[in-house]
Amino acid sequence: MSALLEIKDLKTWLDSSGGTVRAIDGVSLKLARGETFAIVGESGCGKSMTALSLLRLLPEAGQIVSGAVLLGGEDLLDLPEAEMRGVRGRRIAMIFQEPATSLNPVLTVGRQIAEVLERHTALRGEAKRKRMLELLQAVGIPDPARRLDEYAFQLSGGLKQRVMIAVALAAEPDLLIADEPTTALDVTIQAQVLELLSGLQRASGMALLLITHDLGVVAQMAHKVAVMYAGQIIELATREQFFRAPLHPYSRKLFEALPGAARRGGELAVIPGQVPPLTTQFSGCRFAERCDSAWERCHSEVPALSAAGDGHEVRCHLYDPQERRAKPGEIPARGAVAPVAAAAAEQAAPGAALLSVRGLKVHFGIRKGLLRRAVGSVRAVDGMSLDIAAGRTLALVGESGCGKTTAGKAILQLIRPSAGSVLFGGEELTRLRGAALRARRADFQLIFQDPYASLNPRMRVADILAEGMQALGVAHGGAERALQMDRMLAQVGLNAEAKLRYPHEFSGGQRQRIAIARALAVKPKLIVCDEPTSALDVSVQAQILNLLKQLQRDLGLAYLFITHNIAVVEYLAHEVAVMYLGRIVERGTVDAVLRTPRHPYTQALLSAVPALDQSGERKIIRLRGELPSPADPPSGCHFHPRCPQAMPECRVNYPAAVRLGDGREVNCLLYTPT
Repeated sequence: MSALLEIKDLKTWLDSSGGTVRAIDGVSLKLARGETFAIVGESGCGKSMTALSLLRLLPEAGQIVSGAVLLGGEDLLDLPEAEMRGVRGRRIAMIFQEPATSLNPVLTVGRQIAEVLERHTALRGEAKRKRMLELLQAVGIPDPARRLDEYAFQLSGGLKQRVMIAVALAAEPDLLIADEPTTALDVTIQAQVLELLSGLQRASGMALLLITHDLGVVAQMAHKVAVMYAGQIIELATREQFFRAPLHPYSRKLFEALPGAARRGGELAVIPGQVPPLTTQFSGCRFAERCDSAWERCHSEVPALSAAGDGHEVRCHLYDPQERRAKPGEIPARGAVAPVAAAAAEQAAPGAALLSVRGLKVHFGIRKGLLRRAVGSVRAVDGMSLDIAAGRTLALVGESGCGKTTAGKAILQLIRPSAGSVLFGGEELTRLRGAALRARRADFQLIFQDPYASLNPRMRVADILAEGMQALGVAHGGAERALQMDRMLAQVGLNAEAKLRYPHEFSGGQRQRIAIARALAVKPKLIVCDEPTSALDVSVQAQILNLLKQLQRDLGLAYLFITHNIAVVEYLAHEVAVMYLGRIVERGTVDAVLRTPRHPYTQALLSAVPALDQSGERKIIRLRGELPSPADPPSGCHFHPRCPQAMPECRVNYPAAVRLGDGREVNCLLYTPT
């Protein structure tokens, strides 16, 4: 099959105050028509810079210093900028990672699609509008005529991403580059977007360059896989080869670091150290300092891509035909601890509830007009109940906008509930005010999703940790606080010297460790973790999950873990509660809910989770429409407009909680009490 795209020894360098950053250092690959090629790797490895280099959309400090980018045999690097503008959008289009920032907020959806059509096609007037409607229909946007006149801020995250795809496909490109197209989406929307891309690819025969760190998405979509590390491709294989037997030690570590039920009783593998700075003049393998299998040659000689059979290539001395130190499958899998006796202890029945929430409601008033009269309310949380015992983890899962984060803040009284009870250690938190509430805040803390945004960039780590300790009177005197800071930093895997540095001097995983240390500084009993690993790479996520599990064992902490990552739930949580439009629709043990989901929404949610094992037939339950607005929830069961099993009575009354034989509760009229 002839290549549509061929990259030959591409090198892209960036000027910086610390020296020349070799962001892409000799990348070569081929992509055929109708093929999906996935590039995977940690943040900073050069995935997105590769895509930007193909389009010649580099930052001002960047330049392509050598190599070739052949599209249909024509080298794009030789084209003048005027001709290159004709390539972008027409022959190569790109879906950027964050649609909310990629779409123009002051232009309507229709205007943004029209710009592409006017630049690259001869369509005008009614023919142009007809094509715009066809594009919105093709990407599955309901009521396209209305959406053409709307702005990006009026659309949900899933609809924004669909508009981005429509813009990218407007001129029917030969190659579509999708840079983390589903990272910010829920699994249900992710499944729809991936299915949409696959369908459009089959219909048009376009090639797809997929950039992602989600191995589940790679398993579902890719024909070929390239693993990048520190600006180079270190493994190249077909999807079947890669998922059957990854060869490079780094690739193996990525698989060992994936959470899931199979590793529940042990620790996840971690990759020690950090990705080396790309200003380094490398004299050996770039992964050598972090590799369990490295020896002298790895530090002194740069490895070449070696053939491992049947087109599988790997950049590792272990597979050098002259070395013969290892054969495929002989590298020992290190770092992953097999399930141990602790797994049995995790299944033990929970004790008395440390936190007990009943009928929690958070309604935000909607006011309009000159006099700001109340005309309705947003029912962000609408009658939630849950219990968490000491030393246990309850995972709260559901689509974006269902009220998970609002519920967590309301439990901690960062947002005052509209109604309901929050008992913590037998004390009613909703009745506490002022000093009485501040005195209890040491018992419960919050870890935010983005550690960089939640840590004050103008404060050293020592000041960040001391702030809460001083406010809540946990330690008295500078010497005692300094001693406790050192102890807390050691608990989260950082040395004492770290307290003298600023947040920007740390990696993403290290910043999240600092955020955890800040939460631990006041010796809490409960921590609400709001998507603490969603912005992290697989290897860094493994470090944080291992840390949270170890702290729970050592300190008896209780966690309310808010997430949409089902694999993390399987690994870390004891119980799980599934939330939809402000209410919990199913809750129970992790094994019960995730193995045999009963509520139709839970079934749809779990069916949409990408699986690494693609051998069996995967049946995705497709939900109708979008998540309803919490300002105007449907009557009866809130899920009935989208439910594939809805009955007439579902439209009348909201179903009461039914306790099933395995101890779980489900709010659904399909079930009767046992």
